[in-house]
Amino acid sequence: MTNNSPEPEKTLTPEKEFSEKLTFRDYLIATEQKANQPLPIWRLIAPLMVQIGLILAVPTQAMYTEVTGKSVILQTIPAYSNNFLQGSSLSLNYSISRNETLRRLPGWRDWVRRNSLRNGQINQGSILYLILQEQQYFNRSVPTAWRPVRISSNRPMYLPNNQVALKGSYQDGLINYGLENYFISEEQRQQINNDLLQTQQNRDGRRSPIVVKVKVDPQGNAVPTSMWIGDHNYRF
Repeated sequence: MTNNSPEPEKTLTPEKEFSEKLTFRDYLIATEQKANQPLPIWRLIAPLMVQIGLILAVPTQAMYTEVTGKSVILQTIPAYSNNFLQGSSLSLNYSISRNETLRRLPGWRDWVRRNSLRNGQINQGSILYLILQEQQYFNRSVPTAWRPVRISSNRPMYLPNNQVALKGSYQDGLINYGLENYFISEEQRQQINNDLLQTQQNRDGRRSPIVVKVKVDPQGNAVPTSMWIGDHNYRF
């Protein structure tokens, strides 16, 4: 028996119907129109903001350290003026940067063990925290340097009010605290050079130590604020 009933019409979904009507030429036109549309403003601003953030990161960190940091006094190694002044910058060496000073402190051997390579050399860039303790001084125009008391591989969470943890990094046989070089004006350079020469002459030509005041924030980062050459104080 033959079935003469009409076949049901096929129902197309909207997506199927659209795809059958869209030609390749329509696709090219739509692509060209999209390419010619202006970029959203946020896509232009976002890369600029990232670049500005990178530029401001260093001074912002320095400002944070100066505002939140604790004042600490550091002692440099005595220096001649020609070693201390390098063009438009100062080059400072601290006794706490040297292994012969640090190896006498508690925690040094443990830090070396944790950060040494198989050949016994200390890994470049290894981080340490030097615990410094305030020293009292009376009737002096120049403050007394804080005394190093121990070394830690990790940042101490709790310290007495008279102690601070200074963060350093091992580089080429010395510990670098980010306090070794500063830019100065030509006027300051001349004054500093005169003070160094005068101090050496007063002490029979002996090299004179320089005392530096820094601010150390809770993370151990430090920025310089001033220094003393003899009784003369220079602010950075």
